[in-house]
Amino acid sequence: AEPTTFGLKMALMFDEFGRALERLETLKPRVAIGKLSGAVGTNAHLSPKIESFVCRKLGLKAAPIATQVVQRDIHAEFMTTVALVGASIERWATEFRHLQRTEVLEVEEYFAKGQKGSSAMPHKRNPITGERLTGLARVLRGNALAALENVALWHERDISHSSVERVIFPDSCTLLNYMLNKLTDLTKGLIVYPKNMVKNLGQSLGMWNSQSVLLALIRKGLTREESYSLVQRNAMETWKTKHDGRDDADFLTQLLSDPEVAKHFKKGELESICTTDFHYKHIESRFKKLGL
Repeated sequence: AEPTTFGLKMALMFDEFGRALERLETLKPRVAIGKLSGAVGTNAHLSPKIESFVCRKLGLKAAPIATQVVQRDIHAEFMTTVALVGASIERWATEFRHLQRTEVLEVEEYFAKGQKGSSAMPHKRNPITGERLTGLARVLRGNALAALENVALWHERDISHSSVERVIFPDSCTLLNYMLNKLTDLTKGLIVYPKNMVKNLGQSLGMWNSQSVLLALIRKGLTREESYSLVQRNAMETWKTKHDGRDDADFLTQLLSDPEVAKHFKKGELESICTTDFHYKHIESRFKKLGL
């Protein structure tokens, strides 16, 4: 596609988990609800004042209205929020797993001396923590689905939700705590390979500059279709040179050798936009927006 930086990826992770923390914090007043209003919520045998007093002592807000139980949409919101945080954990576990693939190897999970990646293949260095987190996120989503199924109770309450909640609440809360700790450990121990990042960027022979050249040609007065055709033609020729096994394939060189492209640029102008600096010129502003 186009160049980015590993720092920008990590800033994205920082921002995503900032939202996750905010969701959990804003969720608390909506789910910390209690009731003590009797078998069908009418307060027939217990004053609402007692209900309010007891809930306050427990650090809860008394439900303004309830049946025999607090309504289960409240619990479902909690469980879906937990699952959403789990999905964010999975998103980054998956990102690191992909970056650890043999043909990419831009980052790698810490691999301790004597650790085994595979019982059958001694050479393996599998991203076991990332794989584990990916799997556990599925459990959180499954539990969230069970919580949604619990919303539709019969009338003032049936007991079908009880057996489910005895499993999903402790499991999901314990799992999320575990997953956050494991992701923290994974991130702290992550081994980063900047040289491989540079090497991988070079695999596309500078063709990640195609949009920059396309827009530059449009600014020169060509139509978008004309610009696209010129840039694509040279990109395809660059790919062909590479696929032919030649080691002189380079997108910028190809563009400069095409008179229909070169005639629109002054000396050094095309070179100035076909650089990583051109792509990275506004990255610092992203860190500033995040307070980093």
